[in-house]
Amino acid sequence: MLFISLKSKMQLGFALLTLTLGNTAVAVADVTVDACVAQNSITHPSRAADMQSLCALSYSFGGLLGFSISGVFIHLIGPKGVFGLLTLPAALVSLVGILLSEPQVSNFAYNEVNQKFREAAKAMWTTLKGPDVWRPCLYMYLSLAVSLNINEGLFYWYTDAKEGPSFSKETVGYIFSMGAIGALLGAILYQNVLKNQPLRDMLFWTQLLFGLAGMLDLMLVQRMNVKLGIPDYLFVVIGEAVSQMINRLKWMPLLVLSSKLCPSGIEGTFFALLMSIDNFGGLSSSWGGGVLLHVLNVTRTKFDDLWLVILIRNILRVCPICLLFLVPKGDPNSFILSTDDDEAETPEPDNIELASLIHSVDSGR
Repeated sequence: MLFISLKSKMQLGFALLTLTLGNTAVAVADVTVDACVAQNSITHPSRAADMQSLCALSYSFGGLLGFSISGVFIHLIGPKGVFGLLTLPAALVSLVGILLSEPQVSNFAYNEVNQKFREAAKAMWTTLKGPDVWRPCLYMYLSLAVSLNINEGLFYWYTDAKEGPSFSKETVGYIFSMGAIGALLGAILYQNVLKNQPLRDMLFWTQLLFGLAGMLDLMLVQRMNVKLGIPDYLFVVIGEAVSQMINRLKWMPLLVLSSKLCPSGIEGTFFALLMSIDNFGGLSSSWGGGVLLHVLNVTRTKFDDLWLVILIRNILRVCPICLLFLVPKGDPNSFILSTDDDEAETPEPDNIELASLIHSVDSGR
């Protein structure tokens, strides 16, 4: 990011390489945290929802901060200056990695790396073939893929001076920050009220409410809020906050379940695999939304059929209810992944930093 900020003229290929390397570094740090959360979710099942809630709260708070200040900084120092500022969070992550203490592995057998890699790949494939694993994975992918992402079309409509409310880019950033507040409230609500609810019941109601919340976008595009005397900005903020809150409530139990699906020894790798399936579902959602916008001829300046795009998206959001048979019944916190040796005890983590936090919480009860 610092290269992009300092270099006045940069070739497209080098810029893409720099952004790719930056995202790769973020992914490595994310997988490290996922490994800690997944392993502690297995060794301390009662704390799985608490750890996911903590991660969700941190993510939502960071999103709130980022969306709130992004528009202001772009206006003050420009895009290149913002890229330069992005080096500060990366430096903080590096500092956390330096400060973490972990035991050093002496006499590591580098000649066995290929064998360990093959064993890990075999364990991942064996786990993924189990119906307790592939069925929830299929549901998570399909629930994301059919919930089409049409934010690009809505963004152009938001900023259109003729047919839309003519929001500025800074205003759109503030709107998304209100969505982060909704996600934050969703994580708090799940942690304090809904974390012990049956998984299928949670997914049924959140998926249904997610589709109904999308109707707020339809009312906005049809200008029904103006007829009701509600300003565009207030209506959009309410709709974004409600949608993000419901989306967080829908996704939290699936994250808890995902942490329980990871076999011992390859928690981080397997959790990263599950999240890559989810990311592919998000990409499928964006591709499907783009195709739908193209088919109905919704462009930067033409919004005649945008209402129809929103209506189709809302209907598809409800469709995953028909696939709830793929997810296990009961509380996701009580789910235990079946193994070949059910009587084997799960070893306590030796070098996971979050273990000390869990032990301190358990001892204080």
